Amino acid sequence: MNLFKKIPLFLYLLAFAIAFIGCSSSGQTKMKHTEWCRIRYENAEELFKKEKYGRATDKLEEILATCAGTGYMEQAQFLMAESYFNMEDWIEARGEYGSFILNFPGSPFIETAEFRKAISSFNMEFRVSRDEANTTIAMRDFERYLSNYPESPLRDSVNYYYNLLVERLAEKEFQTARLYMRMDKYQAAVIYLKEFLETYPNSKRHTEALFMITEAYNELDQFETAKLYLNIARNEASPDDKDILKKIEKSEKAIDKSELAFAKRMKKDSQKKRFWKEDRQMQN
Repeated sequence: MNLFKKIPLFLYLLAFAIAFIGCSSSGQTKMKHTEWCRIRYENAEELFKKEKYGRATDKLEEILATCAGTGYMEQAQFLMAESYFNMEDWIEARGEYGSFILNFPGSPFIETAEFRKAISSFNMEFRVSRDEANTTIAMRDFERYLSNYPESPLRDSVNYYYNLLVERLAEKEFQTARLYMRMDKYQAAVIYLKEFLETYPNSKRHTEALFMITEAYNELDQFETAKLYLNIARNEASPDDKDILKKIEKSEKAIDKSELAFAKRMKKDSQKKRFWKEDRQMQN
């Protein structure tokens, strides 16, 4: 009987020992994994300092894939974004900064991440002939940054980049108008040029657009409107800018010549109509 009473006690002690060993083993495994992540991160950081960004991203990808809950995810995500930023891989950099902002909104690096995300957007491929989607994305990123950090010391830099983005949109509008001018589609050119002058009054293409719309209205035989825009160019011109003054003089002569040709054409058409009318009357 005593033997049977001791067996449950023995089993209890055995189970306790197994559980203790299991917990100890699990704790050691977790400690080993955290240590592995730490070493991996330090290696990645060392590669980053040596400007070996591509190799650093390989290490960081391992950390992001396997080191959740170890305390190295935030640093790894930010360093990943920084690596792509320094490699000037702007699309990847923007994506990694975006992931960092989403996953670690309370990080001390959050403001830097938002600014560099916008810079990455700014540097993404842009061609005047293509869709302005990248430009619009970059503008939104800078607007969001200023909204979140209105007192940022980087405000002047943000405004600088933002104005360059506005100029990109202006250039696209201007080039579209120029294309219509080359195709002799002057009415379409006028539509784009009027929109350009109203929307982008500070564009570097402003004066050029005034001369172009003057030419377009002249080709449409709308001479008074052509003179109106030419007068705007004259009023805005510096008295010392001889090139602009020559262009104004040349445009004035072109309008005068067109008006004279238009008057002769109208007179000729009027005479044709009169002769046609007299001929009809004689036949009747």
